[in-house]
Amino acid sequence: MKRSCLVLISILLLAWNHTALAQSAQTKSDAAELARKAQNPIANMISLPFQLNWNFDTGPLEKDQKILNIQPVYPITLNDDWNLVTRTILPIISQPPFAPGQGRENGIGDINFSAFFSPKKPTSGGWIWGAGPILVMNTASDDRLGQGAWSLGPAGVFLKMSGPWVTGALINNVWSISEDSGLSDVNQMLIQPFINYNFPDKPGRYLSFSPIITANWEAESGQEWTIPLGLGIGQVMKFGKQPVNLQLASYYNVVRPDNASRWQIRAQLVFMFPK
Repeated sequence: MKRSCLVLISILLLAWNHTALAQSAQTKSDAAELARKAQNPIANMISLPFQLNWNFDTGPLEKDQKILNIQPVYPITLNDDWNLVTRTILPIISQPPFAPGQGRENGIGDINFSAFFSPKKPTSGGWIWGAGPILVMNTASDDRLGQGAWSLGPAGVFLKMSGPWVTGALINNVWSISEDSGLSDVNQMLIQPFINYNFPDKPGRYLSFSPIITANWEAESGQEWTIPLGLGIGQVMKFGKQPVNLQLASYYNVVRPDNASRWQIRAQLVFMFPK
């Protein structure tokens, strides 16, 4: 797992060095338009993101945790006015030991599936939005890699594109509907605000602030919230004829439960399939 993480980050850095070459293979307007679609979680575009979250100082032994999220997005046209945008997250986890003598556990975590009903046209104020259910499946290959529960809840996303800025947020909350024997209920919220600035003179390049904030409402007082702060940079380019979105970011958890990681590197490679 560690080798695959280093390979993914190396690919991102090498590709970044060839951005100018890739830009010559597409028009500037194409790069700018693809960047805006890449920053819209419910764009009418098939995409296949690979997102590596490398979490440092995790657990009482302060070891690193690695999570590779494979996150296919598939939009479905319902009629002339509405789309249904499905988002699936398959986490592949390398979990560090939490006690002396305990080994590292590698495997699959709980799969997340969201479905957003979204109007094809923005509102009169320029807002793009979607809402629907989210399902967390009890699919972990080991007890240490999942919550041992099936959970369900609402999810929503809203955003606005104004000049070089893309701002919005994704939010969901899930409650367990079935738990493994002896495990506690699940009641968790996720909020991911995002503020992106697209460089007008470098089409396809952008700065991104998109921390993943979580709240575990079943945790003890003072242990509920994880709040990261940080920044990332992204570039939309092409590998041959294939459009991709590259992003590299770092976040520090300014608020966190006792055994949560202190900071994180997030590397992302997204294959885009515009219509």
